[in-house]
Amino acid sequence: MTERLSDASLAALEPRIARPSYDRGSLRHGIVHLGVGAFHRAHQAVYTETVLNGGDTAWGIVGVSLRSPDTRDALAPQDGLYTVAVRDATGESLQVVGAISSLLVAPESSDAVLDALTAPDTRIVSLTVTEKGYCHKPATGELDEANADIVHDLAAPATPKSAIGYLVEAIARRRAAGLAPFTVLSCDNLPSNGETVRRVVMRFAEIRDPELAAYIGGAVTFPSTMVDRIVPATTDADRQTVADALGLVDAWPIATEPFSQWVVEDRFASGRPAWEDAGVTFVDDVEPFELMKLRLLNGSHSTLAYLGYLAGHETVHATMMAPGFDALVRGLMEEEAIPTLPPIAGFDMRAYGGDLRDRFRNPALKHRTWQIAMDGSQKIPQRLLNTIRACRKAGLGHERLSLGVAAWMRYVMGTDEQGRPIDVRDPLAERIKAGLAGKSSARDVAEALFGLGIFGDDLPADRGFVDSLTAQLDRLMRDGAAKVAAGFA
Repeated sequence: MTERLSDASLAALEPRIARPSYDRGSLRHGIVHLGVGAFHRAHQAVYTETVLNGGDTAWGIVGVSLRSPDTRDALAPQDGLYTVAVRDATGESLQVVGAISSLLVAPESSDAVLDALTAPDTRIVSLTVTEKGYCHKPATGELDEANADIVHDLAAPATPKSAIGYLVEAIARRRAAGLAPFTVLSCDNLPSNGETVRRVVMRFAEIRDPELAAYIGGAVTFPSTMVDRIVPATTDADRQTVADALGLVDAWPIATEPFSQWVVEDRFASGRPAWEDAGVTFVDDVEPFELMKLRLLNGSHSTLAYLGYLAGHETVHATMMAPGFDALVRGLMEEEAIPTLPPIAGFDMRAYGGDLRDRFRNPALKHRTWQIAMDGSQKIPQRLLNTIRACRKAGLGHERLSLGVAAWMRYVMGTDEQGRPIDVRDPLAERIKAGLAGKSSARDVAEALFGLGIFGDDLPADRGFVDSLTAQLDRLMRDGAAKVAAGFA
């Protein structure tokens, strides 16, 4: 099989495979998306595809890779088309998505990216750049003014490297040209993600030009969002399965689950697609949904990833099937996280937690624990530490949450329970490695990692938290992750 998925080959697909029903040649690019990775292609682009299929072709997407050309190189020969394979225990359904019709690689041409951001048709700039892409301090949410990309972008604003530099330069150019402002729509797992990106953008703009910052404060909107869909990394087996079903080669299909959720604050500076027709929930305040997802799904996912990896399980499904893990996650949700959450009218959080555990057990998704474990220093403040803070304030226990943090600490020590090296991928990896050199006791390891700054000033000074955390880390180091988890059965 050598023929590639493309506009020209769509007609060869079997009728059961969904494909664009609109004229892709008529698309206008109303959205520029920074960070065009797997999650965006399985989530926001799929919602937008529904709008385009409904006849409103003003919302085509320009996808921008801020680092690697891999996505462009895979999809450009396919005219930007790719397949979404939705899988569960009952089988698979396929959809070819055409919403992304243009792909750019920022390091190859910052001018091309800025041209897209300043095009008159562009009304929304969305982002999935991961936590580290916001160039902020995870413990405070403030701009990291010492970040190398931020330092570069302030010195050379016309050739930015960071998402923040691109946003501010594009806004400045649109303002100078008399163009309407765009909406900045963060779709990353950050608390108050809209406010977070607004804060770092405003601070960057203040350093650069206080008048520009004042303009941004009055003209540009930054709605917060909550996004939810499990999207494992694509494997060669996925590529082969999709190619067999299509009868065509797709260099980068996406495998995902049936569940998908997107909750968005309805504050857009220059209009938006009718995403509600695709199932998006528009609200005045997304924070209760966002907290629920961060503390129940993301906190549990990270805990499963670190403990599961240490226990020798490659996937979340395999981890959930091992003794004690399901009970551990259920207790984390119901006894520790849910009591810290504000109620949502008409929403049963315990039922939501049960649905999450069912999703984690989906045997069709091969979601690798190692993949979820990446960038832990940027994730655990939002996913676990803030929940622990809420528990401490309310006088609640947090044994399982502390175990999740301890499992991250054990993971970043860099060797597994069999003495094999762990490939720790983290923006602070070198600092972590240097800080842990020669450390072997649970308390010494914890104190070294407190020095990273991601725990804030409060938690390292909280004796109750430190004692809980080091007790869990000591158990992991002594008994191993599988035995510790089995104790919750």
